[in-house]
Amino acid sequence: MEIIDLLIFVIYMIVMLGVGVYFMRRNEGNDDYYVGGRNMGAWHIGLSVVATDVGGGFSIGLGGLGFAMGLSGSWMLFTGLLGAWLAAVFLIPKVKSNPAFAKFYTFPQIFQYLFNRKVGIAAGIICFVGYLGFTSSQLLAGAKLASGTFKGLDLNMALLVMGVIAVIYTVMGGLKAVIYTDTIQWIILLLGFIFIGLPIAYFHVGGWEEISKTLPDEYFSLTNLTWQDLANWGITILPIWFVGMTLYQRIFASRDVKTAKRAWYIAGIFEWPIMAFMGVSLGVLAKVAFEQGLIAEATDNLDPEMGLPILLSHVLPAGIMGLMMSAYFSAVLSTADSCLMAASGNLTTDLFGKWLSKQPEEKSVRFSQLFTLLIGTAALLIAMQMTNVLELMLYSYAFMVSGLLVPILAGLFWNKRNPTAAIASMILGGGVTAGLAFSGVALPLGLDANLFGLLSSLAVFLLVDNLFELEQRKFSDN
Repeated sequence: MEIIDLLIFVIYMIVMLGVGVYFMRRNEGNDDYYVGGRNMGAWHIGLSVVATDVGGGFSIGLGGLGFAMGLSGSWMLFTGLLGAWLAAVFLIPKVKSNPAFAKFYTFPQIFQYLFNRKVGIAAGIICFVGYLGFTSSQLLAGAKLASGTFKGLDLNMALLVMGVIAVIYTVMGGLKAVIYTDTIQWIILLLGFIFIGLPIAYFHVGGWEEISKTLPDEYFSLTNLTWQDLANWGITILPIWFVGMTLYQRIFASRDVKTAKRAWYIAGIFEWPIMAFMGVSLGVLAKVAFEQGLIAEATDNLDPEMGLPILLSHVLPAGIMGLMMSAYFSAVLSTADSCLMAASGNLTTDLFGKWLSKQPEEKSVRFSQLFTLLIGTAALLIAMQMTNVLELMLYSYAFMVSGLLVPILAGLFWNKRNPTAAIASMILGGGVTAGLAFSGVALPLGLDANLFGLLSSLAVFLLVDNLFELEQRKFSDN
């Protein structure tokens, strides 16, 4: 990378840190720090939602899917579109219009309201663990990008650089800094894809004629996937729109129901088809470049997620390279900061909330910043032990979905509010998914562990709830 590229990149990072300092000085309390003052507009919220959901992990992960399977990888984010729009229609009116939730900061506070404090604490632990892993996946995505483009920079050093930058401005600025920087970062990424990455890579590999000759037809088909691929993406990603702490924080941060719904519709259309096809298309172009021998690296043991960063490092001219890298790092930071805020909110509100509520407002914010710093450090250490961005992201997603989806649907939509059933479904659902995922056991039909975790969660919730109702009837009859 040339000096001018490095200069552009450094200036960009300084600007992001500056945003953190600006909002640190403007934040007046936990309302500002955790829910952006509850007065954010639809475009800021919508772009922040899509930046958080797609972000660096899916940007790098989509490139890897395009490299490995072609345009069919775009279906992964179709589940994001469906999830966003379903949440806009069904979830947001339930959450945003309920006056009982008007002062909430976190998703597990809803569990505490619907069930009891023990259930709220259990939900807080599940959210915390999930978002700790998710933050790690984003830092790993940024480190892969950096180590693939900066010569002489190894993965662990890249992780350290990414971690320090992401953690510092998030610690300082809170959710307002996150949402406003997300908006900037998403616009930078989108413009970088449209005007820099795609056209330069397309012409570098020789245009459509060369592309079509180099790769087999299935790379350009939308059916080059199995039904298990689609089912596994759907069962893991679609439900996250109903259990994602980062998304609830943005519902709370929206001005009203109408604003939040509009934001979710905006996010959905940006996810698919816009971001989905741009991400996998760049991965396809990376595959073409490698197959043509334009990049002198062996593909036998190449991590598909590294194909795109390596391509960009070879094809982009000086100056443009710095802009594109800033765009990609924007995507990484826009998700890492949101996930870090989510995990921090779980720790400070759901697990240590009683103690912090006794502290003066200013002191409470300082403790929140300290917890954010500690969580960011832990996420960085976890990232250093992992190698695959998409795998780490989907593990984190699956753990939260299988533990939280059934009880939140039961409490909000079915009016079933049995705390014992909720706790049992959380423990069994999350436990089954985590156990199957890390055991490496081959599952029936190649389906994802999350499906079996969800089915276990649903079964035990219904069983315990029905047994409780039978006991209640016996008691009333006597």
